[in-house]
Amino acid sequence: MTESATRFIAPDFLAVTTGIVVYLFGVALTQRVGFLRNFNIPEPVTGGFLAAIAIWLIYLIFGFELGFDLSTRDRLLVIFFATVGVNAKLSALAAGGRVLLVLCLVTIVYVFVQNGVGRAGAALFDLPAAAGVMMGSVALVGGHGTTIAWAPIIATQYNFPAAMETGVAVATLGLIVASVLGGPISKFLIEKKGAWPGPADVAPGEVAAQADTAPIDKMGVMRAMLAVNVAVVLGYLVHDWITTVSTIKLPLFVPCLIMGIVLSNTVPLIFPRIPWPAGTASLDLISGYALSVFLAMSLMSMQLWTLAQVAGPLLIVVAVQALVATAYILLVVFPALGRNYQAAVLSGGFTGLSLGATPTAIANMTATTKHYGPSPNAFIILPLVSAFFVDLVNVAAITWFLSF
Repeated sequence: MTESATRFIAPDFLAVTTGIVVYLFGVALTQRVGFLRNFNIPEPVTGGFLAAIAIWLIYLIFGFELGFDLSTRDRLLVIFFATVGVNAKLSALAAGGRVLLVLCLVTIVYVFVQNGVGRAGAALFDLPAAAGVMMGSVALVGGHGTTIAWAPIIATQYNFPAAMETGVAVATLGLIVASVLGGPISKFLIEKKGAWPGPADVAPGEVAAQADTAPIDKMGVMRAMLAVNVAVVLGYLVHDWITTVSTIKLPLFVPCLIMGIVLSNTVPLIFPRIPWPAGTASLDLISGYALSVFLAMSLMSMQLWTLAQVAGPLLIVVAVQALVATAYILLVVFPALGRNYQAAVLSGGFTGLSLGATPTAIANMTATTKHYGPSPNAFIILPLVSAFFVDLVNVAAITWFLSF
């Protein structure tokens, strides 16, 4: 069917519009289905996944393959992380410095555990040893970007021609699993392990209510947009400089996040009379829009018919990886991070770090904090670990496992 399928790529503007519709559908469905609310499944995940299923059915019934131009989606990711930076205070981040260090350490251990599970799966199903790395941290911790970067090398140098197809399939499955697991894990830790927000935290539900009733005016939105845009411009310049003077491959959103942090901790001190948008409803509006549409577009554009062609071994290995990740989060990550509310939020986000992608982790944490209360440091700590630190560890782990 794939050879005769008619293919259509929706242009960028239509793709964004579809993403908004998909998100709103997810919101409406979440409002009506108690399970989705109770287990903190993000609205864009619900809408995006159902849209992907609908597109898959169209492909199966009519032989019509629908794709999307995702140029704006990638820009929305950069905008979102710039808003996270603009909202950050170094004083608050310094208070969570120990948590940042501990999360780095448990992540190092997990990357090697994940590759060990992948290698065991490869041995069990008589696949090349390199297949274990593709079913491990290349596709899961690394995601689609790392998969695309490593697959040609593993295919040609390590006797695994199906590296690209395997890696993309595993990364897609991991993204789906991470989107579904994060909310329930945080819910379990908060309600069953007693990791409720402390006295210093806002009461459950109060954050969402404040966001809905807080005043948003034109000037507030314009100031917030200007601050975010300046952070993005500076992030682009820093990214270009890094790629010019070094061989470091840094995701674009990382310098944009860092530039937002720099601006948020310098501009208010140098120009105290200039209103800074950190903590405002206007900045929260921009941040929520960017993340929601980004995630909806990412999930709705998944080509699920490619997963239908995946052999049983991949499904089994991913299922085992999900079980190992869940056990590791409950038994290692949560206790190591302090067994408190922030640890519960970060534990839900760790599913995205370990099985999916950073935006999935952020969406899981957003759904949790919207329901139970804020945990602002979590939204700074996890992106720094997952985007800035994990890539370096992952390269070392992949190289070490491939050396055998």
